[in-house]
Amino acid sequence: MTVLSSLGSFVVVVGLLTLTPGMDTALILRTAAVGAPRRAWGVVLGIQSGTLVWGVLTSAGITALLTASRLAYDVLRWAGACYLIWMGLSMLWAARRHRAEPQAVPEAPGFRRGLLTNLLNPKMGAFYVALLPQFIPPDVAPFAFGVLLTGVHIVLGTAWSAVLVGLAHRLRVLLRRPVARRVLDRITGTVITAFGLRLALSST
Repeated sequence: MTVLSSLGSFVVVVGLLTLTPGMDTALILRTAAVGAPRRAWGVVLGIQSGTLVWGVLTSAGITALLTASRLAYDVLRWAGACYLIWMGLSMLWAARRHRAEPQAVPEAPGFRRGLLTNLLNPKMGAFYVALLPQFIPPDVAPFAFGVLLTGVHIVLGTAWSAVLVGLAHRLRVLLRRPVARRVLDRITGTVITAFGLRLALSST
């Protein structure tokens, strides 16, 4: 496997995974629709910062130790599950109470929400442990190339996030209507709660 073929294969695999709707997609769309664009970009920056941390730790071999330790993995899994369930149920409760968020929201909470959502998901670490080694050629420095692949993942994720934020911005008039915001909160809250429950109930 050459460096170019490895990078090309990685772009295809990670690109398809990035386009697959999931928790990050729902969180970014919801934040961009009901909050300020800066807060949505805070979420994106937090998510991608978490990806960078997981990629660096994986390249250094640390996350392999985490996934090999049942206790460490379970502690992180339950912490992540509790956080996701709390966040999802909060959105569902806000929709039920017809409570609107302020129009101007500080950027920091968006970053923190995105970062914690990513870092408290041990499956992200397990995913990197399983994925990165398959795309590292034998004649390169594993750590440097692993970080390079992580950077590619971050670029692809940020580009797709820009599309999502732009789409939500164009539809902001519709999505900021009270009924639309409640529906969006219900959908996003349900998706995030479901991810949290799946993480809590998973054994690996």
